[in-house]
Amino acid sequence: MMQRFKPSLKFPKSISYSYSRTHHRTTSRHFSTQHTHLPMASLLKTRAVVRFRGPDTVKFLQGLLTNDVRKFAEPLVEKTSTVPTPNLPAVSTSPLYAAVLTPQGRFLYDLFIYRPSRSDQMLNKSGSGPGPRPEELELYADVDSSVLDELLETMKKYRLRSKVDIENVAEAFSCWQRYGRNLIEKSSSTEELDAASVGWGAAVDQSGVLASQGNDLGWQWHKDPRLDCLGFRGIFPSNTAPPLVEADKETDENNYHLWRLEKGIAEGSTEIPKGEAMPLEYNLAGLNAISFDKGCYVGQELVARTHHRGVIRKRLLPLKFVDDGGKEVEQKVAPGSEVINAESSKKAGTVTAALGCRGLGLLRLEEAFKGFSRLAIQGQEDVKVQAIRPEWWPSDWFMEPQEQSAAA
Repeated sequence: MMQRFKPSLKFPKSISYSYSRTHHRTTSRHFSTQHTHLPMASLLKTRAVVRFRGPDTVKFLQGLLTNDVRKFAEPLVEKTSTVPTPNLPAVSTSPLYAAVLTPQGRFLYDLFIYRPSRSDQMLNKSGSGPGPRPEELELYADVDSSVLDELLETMKKYRLRSKVDIENVAEAFSCWQRYGRNLIEKSSSTEELDAASVGWGAAVDQSGVLASQGNDLGWQWHKDPRLDCLGFRGIFPSNTAPPLVEADKETDENNYHLWRLEKGIAEGSTEIPKGEAMPLEYNLAGLNAISFDKGCYVGQELVARTHHRGVIRKRLLPLKFVDDGGKEVEQKVAPGSEVINAESSKKAGTVTAALGCRGLGLLRLEEAFKGFSRLAIQGQEDVKVQAIRPEWWPSDWFMEPQEQSAAA
């Protein structure tokens, strides 16, 4: 197995965060994404991979997920996100973000769905032509590893007589994310050329070697299906480094978590409370996780009704924790802490995730943006909460609830 070298990333003390106690190492440091210019990549150890295979795969997932997966059964007509290398096709299907809900419309799990390159879109073992056409459709899902067993059990419960195999392939495949300000600011065409010019990130063009040997690999980076500002995401074989991931660009997963938190984006069944969270309050519609014209799926009725009513009084927001003087305070706020109006002591919302001086919170919009020092942590009134308006939010999300009601 390829050895990964992880250098000690050193940043100025003023922008370093103490490391989470839940991680095995104690020497790693965090950085603020305000100082993150170079592209970086993180192996997402909090995610796992599940494979769906069989003639009823698309039909099964279509009736279960919030998004429309029918495109995975259609002929490939969409240009791939990277220019093809020897073992990548000229066209591919971009990944899709979706969720599984309870029958009552509450969030359970999120998934990134991928359709890998097929054997007939790569060279055969002799290198003389395309490989054989696969008999069955395969889709892979990037899921929250903390609920992997539960997710598999839930999927199999809904499978009934559908001809689809559901398999844990977490040992064979890993999930990765590439991100950073310079990566996002590059034009898409420049990034695509960069990605295509590298095989599997080693001195030898391994993509050509894999193609000539008829290997069943051919994984690639895709733009994150939620938002362009999140960078690129992909599933790759666990025994090799992905393209463009050199030793000095790989960094701890918590740095990706911080990158996400600063943009107000939750991920997984911990940050999006399982069995409790309302998908629209956690902005899943804005993250391209919900199709409102696909037809029925489990939990669809409540989501559709809330969407068409057009009134969302609470939303997930990025938070910054500061003292009375506006200086950032670190590691003082835990998920589950209540956010209150410091003047009236009225509850404004709840912190759902926290890392360093950053976090996510589900807040009532009428309380969220009333000005600095108006919000505080209950029981820690010296810790003030700044709610931040994400740049990616649609303009109508900034409307006051009363205006939304009038518009509806």
